[in-house]
Amino acid sequence: MAKVTGFPTSSDIYLELEGKKVAVVQSYSVKTTKTSQVIEAFGEEEPVATIGGQCQYVLELTRLYATDDAISDGIDFYGMRDFSLVICKPDRRVIYSGCNWSAIAEEGKLGAMVAEKVSVLARKRMEVRA
Repeated sequence: MAKVTGFPTSSDIYLELEGKKVAVVQSYSVKTTKTSQVIEAFGEEEPVATIGGQCQYVLELTRLYATDDAISDGIDFYGMRDFSLVICKPDRRVIYSGCNWSAIAEEGKLGAMVAEKVSVLARKRMEVRA
């Protein structure tokens, strides 16, 4: 088992679009669900097997701050499609790709482009060694 020496910080959790970091994320939570099916056999009291299906990744992101480059490029959270959430951990990076937002709750302050909460559906999850 790998020794964990630290936890991700907000600069280690970010949104990426077309290879560019467009926002940092203060915190996140992920709920993964998987469709499963049981295989029943005639005369058996219990299923004889289960078959795993597709995974669905629902991400809840809190306090997103657009990067200066993203703001100058005119990127806004409402227009983003097919982006990735990257979470840098001490020994690996977890990447949720093919993301699209499903809900945005916003709270604004003068001079800051901040989205308070963004709900995201991701198409794929992968881990890459650091």
